[in-house]
Amino acid sequence: MITSALIFLVDTVFGLFVAALLLRFYLQWARVPYRNPLSEFLQALTDFMVRPARRLIPGLWGLDLATLALAWLAQFLELLIVLQIRGYPLGPEAGMIVAAAALMALVMLAKIGLYIVMVAVIAQVLLSWVGPHSPMMPLLNSMTRPFLRVFQRRIPPIGNVDLSPLFLLVVIQLLLMLPVAYLEAVIGQLFR
Repeated sequence: MITSALIFLVDTVFGLFVAALLLRFYLQWARVPYRNPLSEFLQALTDFMVRPARRLIPGLWGLDLATLALAWLAQFLELLIVLQIRGYPLGPEAGMIVAAAALMALVMLAKIGLYIVMVAVIAQVLLSWVGPHSPMMPLLNSMTRPFLRVFQRRIPPIGNVDLSPLFLLVVIQLLLMLPVAYLEAVIGQLFR
């Protein structure tokens, strides 16, 4: 019972921090205007780690690789801590376990990233029906534009209704079901 509680606590704390780091990276990648409450909150929450990491890990093509590397490292540490709490023996195959945890951390980052896009699209769609002039709409539009634009070029509106969010959500669900779930299952076999 204590083991389950500790695992829940580690998953929650690390999961929220990884999501904050990934969201910070994503907002910078999508070129979301900086002056919004979400960006300011994420900067205040993660700056203590990101600023020193930027001295060691340079950006590339305008991408903040330090933030992405910290998200991967936090996810990797979470997996290792959970393995330790479960009492997983790290014997002669410790190198294989660490490599599997590193790959699993990458898969988990992809999964969390897909969920971030999915939540942003759903929030944008709901807000467009309820409050299209909400102050959150420019933020959500900036977050979803890079993904929705691909579908909007190919799928015209039907009856003044943009169906691109529906197609994007279907693609995200397929990515979560097929490749991400497959990789999780394959890598997860090493942890059993």
